[in-house]
Amino acid sequence: MVSKDKIRFAAVGDLHCTKNSAGSLREFFSQASEAADALLLCGDLTDYGLPEETHVLAEELAHTRIPVVAVLGNHDYESGDPDQVRRILTEAGVRVLDGEACEIHGVGIAGAKGFAGGFGRSALGPWGEASIKAFVNEALQEVMKLETALAKLRTRHRIAMLHYSPIVGTVQGEPPEIYPFLGTSRLEDPLIHYPVDYVVHGHAHRGTPEGRTVNNIPVYNVARPLLHRSYPGQPAFRVLEVPAEDLLPV
Repeated sequence: MVSKDKIRFAAVGDLHCTKNSAGSLREFFSQASEAADALLLCGDLTDYGLPEETHVLAEELAHTRIPVVAVLGNHDYESGDPDQVRRILTEAGVRVLDGEACEIHGVGIAGAKGFAGGFGRSALGPWGEASIKAFVNEALQEVMKLETALAKLRTRHRIAMLHYSPIVGTVQGEPPEIYPFLGTSRLEDPLIHYPVDYVVHGHAHRGTPEGRTVNNIPVYNVARPLLHRSYPGQPAFRVLEVPAEDLLPV
């Protein structure tokens, strides 16, 4: 039941559900339902993006008694049919965002997968071979998706969901040589123009749980393996709280 004073969101990514995961996530989702008013899934929901894996996840999510919003991750694209992953989850009642926005309990949610490319001065530039330009363009397309979703929101409180990180702070802990594959600071630009209460992402299993954008927005790495390791003995999801008062559109 939604609290009168706070709306709570449980956020987690990198479930990596396999064909053999049946029964292994039910208690986890039940705990999320008890702790929060909605569940945010930040990509890599499956291990190989297979329909069989997605059906298992959908069955596990049947034990979730709260609204579920998701973005896909790179693992969900591995088998070349992310639309099928999205369709199965949508039919199971999950709101899957890919440059779209939705409203849950009066809070606006903007979601996109994001992409790689590096951070700050180390970000890859669109120069040279066509393949390099295509790589950078993929990142720019994801930036546009995030910006479009954020621009649609008219709620006072907002959350941005990604799979890839928009800041280097929450990937620190991973080998520095793979930072460029864990996110890109290009994703931070829309968050400067359209500030939110929180940003959540996954992907960096050995990163850092918390960081901030240049305009001081809290960014949380909610990769499930990282949360398991960082907060042993606690359910591996991050709870975000938004004041329930004055949740009218701005």
